[in-house]
Order: sequence, then structure tokens, then C-alpha cells
Amino acid sequence: MIDLNSDMGESFGSWTMGADEDLLGHVTSANIACGFHAGDPRVMDATVAMAAERGVVIGAHVSYPDLVGFGRRPMKVSPQELITDVLYQIGALEAFCQRHGTEVRYVKAHGALYNDLAGDEKMAAALGEAVTSYGGLAVLMLGGSPAAEVLRDQGVQVVREGFADRGYTAAGRLVPRSQPGAVLDDPAAVAERGWRIATGAAIAADDGTELVLEVDSLCVHGDTPGAVELARELRAVLTARDVEVAPFA
Repeated sequence: MIDLNSDMGESFGSWTMGADEDLLGHVTSANIACGFHAGDPRVMDATVAMAAERGVVIGAHVSYPDLVGFGRRPMKVSPQELITDVLYQIGALEAFCQRHGTEVRYVKAHGALYNDLAGDEKMAAALGEAVTSYGGLAVLMLGGSPAAEVLRDQGVQVVREGFADRGYTAAGRLVPRSQPGAVLDDPAAVAERGWRIATGAAIAADDGTELVLEVDSLCVHGDTPGAVELARELRAVLTARDVEVAPFA
């Protein structure tokens, strides 16, 4: 069994990002932007409403306060700043969830924050404090990340995440987007890669070595070119090969 998630709700004002309504027909969990890297109140409200209607589990896609850089620029924040920023974003999304009869079930960091948390145990502990103070939320985190143990020690449910549409280094980290091979956009290749990750089969790292990942959830980025087709093909292949696609919680 594997969860299939996607980042969405990343439009802002008159600027449109992604095909959220179509993506919601293929995923089981939706990471909804909370206004710090993308999204605005009306986009958040509309995205929550669509997810609730389809029974898709909702997570808060939290970020550094970097709207201009789409949350992909490294920032230096203190643990206390991270705690309050994360709580602020969860609370904003929860308000719209209450309006539409659903709830925030988990947290996933975005962009630079996601990468920083994977290797910074102090910041991971701050995220854990925010999540535990809010109560009962899981955290999606890069599978194999040492920071995952920090969260588990705080009593946080860690959901190990893999990426069907991203390249990996031999160390199990994501290839930086500035480098060739970072983003995969061929539906057949993404579906095959996702199936291999989901079933514990080896995939090729960027240096050609074999890499085996242990994951509970697969991500297809909403801003990857052709994201809807990628998600559709991935789910079809998983289902055809007897892998149940269902929410992790």
C-alpha cells in the first residue's frame, strides 16, 4: 500500500500554478500551500473545498516566509521563529478546513525548508515542537533522513516520503533543481520509478549506483510539467501491479 501526494494550492492572486482540480482526481493526500511560499486565502479556501469534496486527506505545506522566491531560497531563522511560523500556517489552513468539514492531518515542509530539515536536527526538533503543540499531526519527511529520528523521539508520526518525479543522489538526497536530471517529466519513466520505489526495488541514483528507498508516500510535484498526466500514469501503473493506493492515515 502506498499514499500518493501532491503539492497544490500554489496559485496566488491572478497568477496560476498547477492544475489542482485535475490532480485531486489521482492523489490521496494534498499538501496545500499556506501563504508563505504560495497561495492566498481564496486559493486556500477553494483548494480545501475541492479536496474535502473528493475525500482527499489534507496537509499543511509550510515554508519559509519567501513568497517572492517560491520558498526555494535558503533562509536563516531561529528555532523559535520556525515554531511560530509553522503554527501560524497550520492555523490558517485549519480555519478553511473547519469551514468545509475536514481537518489538517499532517505537515509537509516545502522547498528550502524541506531540504534544511532533512539535515538539521535542531530545526527538525523545532518543527516537532510546533507539531506536538498543535496536537496529533504527522510529518511527511524525506525517507532516510536522520532528522526523522528526532521527530520520532518527540512522539511525532513520521511518514517517509519518496519522489517519483525527482532525481536522487547516491546518499538518498534529492538532486538540486539547478543540476541536470533533477526533475523527471516523462510519464512512463515516472510511473516505473514510482512503482520501484513503492515496492522497495532499486532505482538508479544520479551517479548510476543502485539506491533502495523505504517510503510510505510518493510525491508528484504539482508544478512539474504535465503533473496531471504523471500522477494519472503513476496511479494506473501502481493499481495494475497490485499496489493499493490509499492515504497513509
